Amino acid sequence: MRADQLKSAIKASLAELVAYSDELRDLDQALGDGDLGITVSLGAGAIIEALDELGDDATPSEIARACAKAFANANPSTMAALVAGGLLAGSKAWAGRDDVDVAAAAEFVRAAGENISQRGKSQLGDKTILDAILPAADALAAATDGREGLAAAVAAAERAVLETQNLQSRRGRASWLQERSIGLKDPGATAMWRYLQSWEKAGVLAEGAR
Repeated sequence: MRADQLKSAIKASLAELVAYSDELRDLDQALGDGDLGITVSLGAGAIIEALDELGDDATPSEIARACAKAFANANPSTMAALVAGGLLAGSKAWAGRDDVDVAAAAEFVRAAGENISQRGKSQLGDKTILDAILPAADALAAATDGREGLAAAVAAAERAVLETQNLQSRRGRASWLQERSIGLKDPGATAMWRYLQSWEKAGVLAEGAR
């Protein structure tokens, strides 16, 4: 996937993602402060605008950095800061690349997840966005083409959301609920799952990442 394809792919997937804003808001109201839907919708709009203004000669790494800056500036939330930091970490994995294939996508997601884990002091099983990110990275790394990798990543993220639903939240505002968080889907993990689904609906990853 060349840089121009990457820009189009990101914009198309984010346009799909905003359809899930109400769902994410409702999940976050049950476990947090209810601002995740706004975080996603404002961040998506800011990124689309930033990419429209980005020069045609931008590299994949520069595109990722522009996304990180736009998402962070659009939102004052903790989730926005974590996601922006993850995007910046992922951009470093693409340094020197002119195009992105499924292996590079896996490297990006893995780097983003590790950064979120470090900054958020979270690990697998804490019932956070990380539970969907790292399995998705593993699924992409095991794939031989973009279509296969995306389908596997979507399935891995969905499985993480369902498997962690009956766990107690251990990080962030959700952890304040203690046992009452058991039985509720984690909004962050769900957001990652929905984002991967948005790539699939937009039909863009399979086009360029082979």
